[in-house]
Formats: sequence, structure tokens, C-alpha cells
Amino acid sequence: MGLKRNSKGEVEEVKPLRTRKGSIYQRESNTIFKISRSKFSNFLECKRCFYLERVKGLKDPSMPGWSLNSAVDELLKKEFDEFRKKQEPHIIVKKNNLNLVPFKHEQMDHWRNALRGGISFLDKNTNIEIHGGVDDIWFDPNKKELVVVDYKAQSNNRPVETKSYLSNIYHGGYKIQMDIYVHILRKMNFKVSDIAYFYVCNANKNLEKFDGKLNFTTTLIPYQTKTLWIDKKIIEMKETLESQNVPEINKTCERCMFLKAGKDFI
Repeated sequence: MGLKRNSKGEVEEVKPLRTRKGSIYQRESNTIFKISRSKFSNFLECKRCFYLERVKGLKDPSMPGWSLNSAVDELLKKEFDEFRKKQEPHIIVKKNNLNLVPFKHEQMDHWRNALRGGISFLDKNTNIEIHGGVDDIWFDPNKKELVVVDYKAQSNNRPVETKSYLSNIYHGGYKIQMDIYVHILRKMNFKVSDIAYFYVCNANKNLEKFDGKLNFTTTLIPYQTKTLWIDKKIIEMKETLESQNVPEINKTCERCMFLKAGKDFI
């Protein structure tokens, strides 16, 4: 959060409200309304902030991109695409004694493009379309099912282990992300494994010098996805969008309490 600047680096006035009609929900409308996987997660965290943004049109403050994480993602996609062409298992897959190959599909690049594509499905009960961009999808030739994979880059002195990684309070959102991806693909009529994988790349910061490069250790973390909760939450999200009243302040939400404190001081 900071000063708003244009492409020339000049400070410009902040316009806090959205103007694009497609991003603002119209109550009692039968039109399809798109909700990204990340906005769905926002709803789960705080109904009030979600409502203010999607119904009232309040913009989130802009955030800089995670350029190093994005670089790791892009390089991994190129690496796995080489194995996709050959339809051979990646080294990390062999290391974990798994029989999985990168899924080969004409829509793969589209599915991985979170901004202009992604995987999606329309919930006909609510007319809400849920969409999101996956990092990768693998294929189990024995079970004939897809396996969702998400790349994660980090730098932590502790070794990456399944139990501690999945129990980390800051990784709860990662698991929700996987649940939603599996749910979407199933709604797209694919057979999808309950087990998804986090491909965790951990940068070593204990080396004596930098030498212009980062050294990573890679670990495959299996996660047992849970999707039964999702349909119910989509209905709940629809009810929130249709409500005439702004949801109550969430006292565990930092943004809610920041806005409240600012209003109280005026």
C-alpha cells in the first residue's frame, strides 16, 4: 500500500471505486457473474470486505507483483513442458516413486493463464462462474485421472516436511486453493485425484556467498483435498451478494478494523 503512480512514475489521484460493470455484482440480475479463485478465498476470509468490493465496487489497494516467485513459476513451467512433450515423468516424480506424467492437452496454456484464461465452471444454481489459473496438471496413466500441482517458492531455514508444511497456519489458503482447483476440474467432467501436490522450491540462504544465483531444494508435498464444502459456500456467497445489507464488521479482519478505526477518528 502506498502512493498511486502512473507508468511514468508520476503521482496521480486514486480512484477507489470500480468502473467496469462486469466486476460489480448486480442484485436480482440473471447474468453470469465471474468470481476468481482468489476472490472466492477472500469471501471465505471476510464477507464484509468481499461485499464492499464485489457489490459496492470498492477497489483493493494495488500491490506489487511477486517477481521472484513468478520467475520460479515460469521456469518450472518450461521445465515440465519438456517432460510433457516426451510424456515422461519428471525427476521429482521418480524420486517419490510415483507414476505420473505432465498432462498433455491443447488447452494447457489457456488453463495456466490466470488473467486471460484459466479453468472454470458455471454453477447453474447461482449463475456464478468460478475460475482460476493452475500451475500444472499431471496424469496418472494407471488410474486414468488428473492430478493438480501447485508450485510454491519460499526461503526457509527449516527442512520442508509434509506434516509441518500442511499444518502451517499461513498455508491454509494454499489448501483451499487446491480444493477449488480440484472441484472446478471435476465440474469440467474430468476424473481428478483426491491427492494434489505442492511442488515446494526452498531457496537456501545459508550459503557463504551469493554468486549471482539462488540454490533451491525441491520437495513434493502430497495433500488430501476436500471439496464437499464448496457447493454450500457458493450458495452462501450468492446470498451475500444478493443481500441489501453490508455484512457486519469482522473483528478478526485487519482491513475491516483499519477502516473502522479511521472512521472513528474522523
